[in-house]
Amino acid sequence: MKPNPFNKLSALFTACIQRRNGGIVLFLALFLGFQFVARIALLIKAAQNVSWDASLAAAFGWGFIYDLGTAAWVAIPFILLLTLLPKHFFERLWGRLLIQAILFVFLYMMLFSIVAEWVFWDEFGVRFNFIAVDYLVYTHEVIDNIYESYPMPLILSAIAALSLIFQVVIWRTGLLAAWAANSVAPARERYRFGFIACIMAVAVGLIVNQNWLPDFANNYNRELGKNGLWSLVAAFKDNELDFTQFFPTLPIEKSFQIMRSELVEDGSVLLRAEEKDTLRFYAKEGPELRLNVIQITVESLSAEFLDSTGPYANLTPNLSALEPKSLVFDNFYATGTRTDRGMEALSLSLPPTPGRSLVKRPHNEGLFTLGSLFRLKGYDTAFIYGGYGYFDNMNYFFGNNGYRIIDRNAVNQSDVTFANAWGACDEDLYRWTMREADAVHAEGKPFHFFVMTTSNHRPFTFPEGRIDLPSKISERRGGVKYTDYAIGQFLKDASAKPWFKHTVFVIVADHCASSAGKTELPVDNYHIPLIIFAPGGQLPTGHITTIASQTDYAPTLLGLLNWSYPSRFFGHDVRTIAPQEGHAIIGNYQKLGHIEEGEFVILKPVRQNVAYHYGFASRSMKQAPLDKEMEEETISYYQVASYLYKHGLYNALSVGEVAAYMQQGRALAVKAQSAK
Repeated sequence: MKPNPFNKLSALFTACIQRRNGGIVLFLALFLGFQFVARIALLIKAAQNVSWDASLAAAFGWGFIYDLGTAAWVAIPFILLLTLLPKHFFERLWGRLLIQAILFVFLYMMLFSIVAEWVFWDEFGVRFNFIAVDYLVYTHEVIDNIYESYPMPLILSAIAALSLIFQVVIWRTGLLAAWAANSVAPARERYRFGFIACIMAVAVGLIVNQNWLPDFANNYNRELGKNGLWSLVAAFKDNELDFTQFFPTLPIEKSFQIMRSELVEDGSVLLRAEEKDTLRFYAKEGPELRLNVIQITVESLSAEFLDSTGPYANLTPNLSALEPKSLVFDNFYATGTRTDRGMEALSLSLPPTPGRSLVKRPHNEGLFTLGSLFRLKGYDTAFIYGGYGYFDNMNYFFGNNGYRIIDRNAVNQSDVTFANAWGACDEDLYRWTMREADAVHAEGKPFHFFVMTTSNHRPFTFPEGRIDLPSKISERRGGVKYTDYAIGQFLKDASAKPWFKHTVFVIVADHCASSAGKTELPVDNYHIPLIIFAPGGQLPTGHITTIASQTDYAPTLLGLLNWSYPSRFFGHDVRTIAPQEGHAIIGNYQKLGHIEEGEFVILKPVRQNVAYHYGFASRSMKQAPLDKEMEEETISYYQVASYLYKHGLYNALSVGEVAAYMQQGRALAVKAQSAK
């Protein structure tokens, strides 16, 4: 009879356990087992999205490597503990009780991490990433949000009960008792093993690199190949990525040369053509429109929510009714996947820098923003937010870049009729906005308000009785419909105000509700609405089909107001460029994309790039040969943006500078027109 290989492995494992250092073997077996279970759980969650082919096996293979690397780091405290505890420590009763306590805590943490990854994957479709790092920083909002969204006492109790069951099962195998009974080891043996084991653990942890993970045709498969804890630490470490160090570059003079030709496609003229600057001048004929602007930036409002024929049909009747009276941008895209990225692009008209957003970076004061331009024109400007603006450093960024701050801390408690972890409901927010508009109008000044909503966000709670869907239970559908209801009610109430017909109302999203997809940057998950409504009839209506992104918002808005002004913005006035020149800047904290005429180039660390062809009608994407001109154009957008921020060159202008540049710009515009 042939020997059973399983019995041999079992005997070898038991032999390894029966010594002081066997505790590390037991830890590794349990840790790797739980990581495998976590990967299986996420596979079940993503079953409809993964590719069931050989790449799935590859994902599990790579996953095992990253599990080993993570285990190596996590094992170090256990190695040190077994090294430092006395020779006969585990023979005593309280020593064995400590074993049980450590085992219970370990089991609880492993099960808790599986649940946490499941919840994070459910929200974002990826392993822990930079978003999770931010959530560790802003624990108050995140913890409150989790408790409002999920039955946490029940979940935590279930994890504790399951941990206890696992502990009993492990104890009944006899492995733990066998280890404790054979854990006597002299000091020399313990220290020799501890030194060697720590060196090996550190070496494995340092050698394994997340950049080893290859690209997969299906990004869900690639995410399964990661380890959640490893990804979390990697995201924390890479929260700021130096563009020139990690991404493909050009000589900086060539990047600026390419950008100069890109910037003037909308008819603007360069003011500092020989300098490393994007400063240019927009010249308009006729009187400027000094209309008020209320920009409603809606949390997580994907374009598909406004589709009357899709799965979310009839959720946005107020926005649907608004569209025929507005200028609607049909192919408008977010630059990123987070609120701070949307704020960055909408206020700065700047491509996203790799790593964290400029909203949260140091030295982000006095930048060239939409607010700074409105202030130079004599406008009152305010950032109005339903939550606490310290979150994501919003108050500091807006307060130091041309806006005064109105957030939940700035209003009386009686001004909040309903709130959840993220902030006051949208109706409260719009009531604050109305009050600010009344006050500024009474002073005889025009105003520009950057309003940021919170209601369309988990836990999706809102005041009862407003819509025909229940709060929280209806989740995203309820959040979207309540958001639409609140906007409709706001416009109805505002219509009775004396400033209503002298105001432009902008409806735009910060980002889509979901950023996950099978491709590394799924273009359709960046598609957001932009609706510009002028109830006084001062602006055109209709549909703009040119491809654009949030970086194009500020120059397009100011173009609609017929303003002449000096600008450092990277975006274009979309109405003034040829449709084939329309393009979109989209990315995340590591991957930087640029799409034009369906050609989509993505820059990645370390100094990698890849090209795709994207079909806007079919929403299909397939890999394509890399076009050198498109590659250089993509690099230039991001390299120049990074250079200007890093060298403190993307600065607001003073009143004197504006006057001088206005005079210079008009002369250059006349000269350019004569040359034509």
